[in-house]
Amino acid sequence: MNRIDRLYALAEELRAAGPRGRTARQLAARFEVSVRTIERDLSALGQAGVPLATKQGRAGGYSVDRAMSLPPLNFTPREAMAVAVALSHSDHVLFARDSRTALQKIVAAMPQPALDEARTAAAKVRLLVRPVPDPDGEIAELIWRAVRDDQVLRIAYTDVGGIETVREVEPQHVVVGPNGSYLTAWCHLRQEERVFRMDRITKAERTAALPQRPPASRRLQVDGFETRLPEAALHPEDLSPTPT
Repeated sequence: MNRIDRLYALAEELRAAGPRGRTARQLAARFEVSVRTIERDLSALGQAGVPLATKQGRAGGYSVDRAMSLPPLNFTPREAMAVAVALSHSDHVLFARDSRTALQKIVAAMPQPALDEARTAAAKVRLLVRPVPDPDGEIAELIWRAVRDDQVLRIAYTDVGGIETVREVEPQHVVVGPNGSYLTAWCHLRQEERVFRMDRITKAERTAALPQRPPASRRLQVDGFETRLPEAALHPEDLSPTPT
């Protein structure tokens, strides 16, 4: 990584760390350079106008305002390739458009040589495509909003035997898996957590009822698969080295 790339990455690392900040030793280990090099880089960032704050003492370190305006993110070719591979899996009706626009922003921010290298690397990767039934787009969007906003839904659901029931449910999670997409919800009819195939939900409407469900199960299996939450990817400070 050249110095310019490292300065951009250093500013992003500090911004992601939030108020806890990072010590020079942690940053040196993260970027595989000496503490002296990191201190010079931090000095350069300060001279360039990046609002660095320092905290003295044993738990001291450097931090930066998360709300500051930064230059365009400088993705390395491998980072861009990794994001392209990950987002290429996101062809679900709920996320396909946002995945495309996210990739467009990444491509627009990259210098042409780095973009060319990322495209060459990505051309060496293929993804297995497994066709799965898509839910109705309008119903899927209504379900997503109910999950997001903790709203109670009345749904018409056709089970695997072709029997349709109408029930009120309190949505918990949208599950995207290899066999399709699902809604996990507290079902008023069965008085328990249930999993519904989204493509079998033929109607959905919001109700005025207030959610009263118990907390969702921490561990959940759907179609025999363990589920996981991508939420952790939005907390990069929790994935970074712990203070020493």
